Amino acid sequence: MRIGRSLVDLANELERQLDTKKDLVVPSPLVRHSTTEAGGTTLVIEEAAGPAVYGVTTLARRQLADKLGIPYAYFERMREGQPELLDRNVNTWLQSEPDRRLLRTLDGQVRAVLSDRYRRLDNYDLATHVLPILRGLPGLSFESVELTETRMYLKCITPQLKFEMAPGDVVQAGLVISNSEVGQGTLSVQPLLFRLVCRNGLIVADRALRKTHVGRALSQEDDGVTVYQDDTLQADDKAFFLKVRDVVQATVSEVTFRQSAAKMQRTMGIRLTGDPVQSVEVLAQRYTLNDAERSGVLRHLVAGGDLSGYGLVNAVTHFSQEVEDYDRATEFEALGGKLIELSERDWKGLAEAA
Repeated sequence: MRIGRSLVDLANELERQLDTKKDLVVPSPLVRHSTTEAGGTTLVIEEAAGPAVYGVTTLARRQLADKLGIPYAYFERMREGQPELLDRNVNTWLQSEPDRRLLRTLDGQVRAVLSDRYRRLDNYDLATHVLPILRGLPGLSFESVELTETRMYLKCITPQLKFEMAPGDVVQAGLVISNSEVGQGTLSVQPLLFRLVCRNGLIVADRALRKTHVGRALSQEDDGVTVYQDDTLQADDKAFFLKVRDVVQATVSEVTFRQSAAKMQRTMGIRLTGDPVQSVEVLAQRYTLNDAERSGVLRHLVAGGDLSGYGLVNAVTHFSQEVEDYDRATEFEALGGKLIELSERDWKGLAEAA
């Protein structure tokens, strides 16, 4: 499992962000796009106190292009080669649309361009409600936590629940809680299997809790810019986080853990009878791995010396420790979870590849 930051660092950063982030509900005509000489982009918003200038992150640029129906590749081509054309295109569409957008800002930059129906489930609120719950679980430890540009992750292990896959090969129960404030995923709570011998993490494809960030349109009394207040959905949030508590406790239950571990153990009986190189090639095509990722998985499969479904699952999750991008590393942990859920037919395509 890829190691992130300390829990203290995470708490400090969440506190810091509280003081600098701001959410605005903005009618499109009150937004103006401008490209700088260096190729950066800004959004000028006509706020009540006057025009305010914000930088724009790469993700927000992509979301803006999508909202306006401009292909992102063309958006970037204009930004790099014809900035005036880009500004003219974007501003023409902004001025002609009556829609309102939720613009999420942090450190003076627009970090997300979202629908006004986007339901805020913020990292700070999630951490405030869920950390006391996690600390109350006997023996639970935080194995890896991180806050990336797009998501927050809490990956926890409880050594009290163990399962021996084979003599000396033990997995422990855990869970992963993840959330995105910028429209890059649901708030989810999923079981986690932690293999002690190589410290691999495998995220089980369980949908016990996946809360989408969609709600009712944010109310507005006039046609100006509205600063979205923290207490707008406080009552709904309180009820929801009570559900999070219940799901967290169920996720690290013995029944859930043993069901997941048994699925992983069954892959030991799947022999890779074909060409291992081709098995990894089929895997790469099926799950869109790049050349470096495909080579890394193959290297771990060969080094592990276990030409079985179990060996392939562990090659995938072990490789995640080498992936520098934490979001992508977590996707490899989730890929391991997808593999243990495969049907016999789907495994056949991997195991007999030649």
